[in-house]
Amino acid sequence: MTTYYHYHKTPIGSVLLAGNGDHLKLLGFPQGAMARRHQNGWKEDSKPFKEVEYQLDNYFAGKLRVFDLPLELTGTKFQQTVWNELNEIPYGETWSYGELARSIGRPKASRAVGGANGLNPIPVIIPCHRVVGSNGKLTGFGGGIKTKEYLLKLEKEVITGIVGATFRTRYKRDLHEE
Repeated sequence: MTTYYHYHKTPIGSVLLAGNGDHLKLLGFPQGAMARRHQNGWKEDSKPFKEVEYQLDNYFAGKLRVFDLPLELTGTKFQQTVWNELNEIPYGETWSYGELARSIGRPKASRAVGGANGLNPIPVIIPCHRVVGSNGKLTGFGGGIKTKEYLLKLEKEVITGIVGATFRTRYKRDLHEE
């Protein structure tokens, strides 16, 4: 089956979207530890990603809190359990890796949960950015800590009703000052 890709401009940079035309398989960041690029053999086409782009744009505009997209996740049973549980973290809130481990019935697996979290192929849409260290510190995020901070601040400001052009401009500037 053909893998299609497209780069979509967002406040965190141009993200790579990839999928088979029916399901989204990857959202890759332009920077950070998990920076991703399209692969040889993939076909560039924006058409399969119109709904993804629409929902991402609404998320970044503060108008969408829960994504509703067909996804295709490839990973171990444990990874998929962790990725599915990430959707239970409420918009604008954070859980620690330990809380996430307990929520899947594996209270001693916080490191393994962190590993699975780091391999999430569709960040933002599967909200791994909502997981923090036990002390509340922002740790490990494939798109970089500044991107994670941006996403969490966006959500916090949306739920408190403060989001606006000043927020997007201020944090977009901060995000790209590395």
